[in-house]
Amino acid sequence: MPTAVTHRSASQRLEHWAVATLREAGAIVECERHGWMRERCDPHALARALRIARDDPPRGSCSSDALAAIEDVLAATGDTCPDCSRHGEPEDPPRFK
Repeated sequence: MPTAVTHRSASQRLEHWAVATLREAGAIVECERHGWMRERCDPHALARALRIARDDPPRGSCSSDALAAIEDVLAATGDTCPDCSRHGEPEDPPRFK
């Protein structure tokens, strides 16, 4: 059976890397109810993510592109879950490491 190969553009790969890096650093978390990413507003976690982007960007990207991807993901991420806010549900408490 033939399989389909999905190719992502360089910008999509960089965006996925940025999300993974922010999650690993603890700067964003996923709403357990709805799956939206939320910023934790933790300056230390953000500093860790930015340091990773600066010092160890993904292969094929320079540090300025990696830093821009981190900033783009953060700009598109709020500190509340839109679905929780819309339905008046309580937010999941942020989990600190």
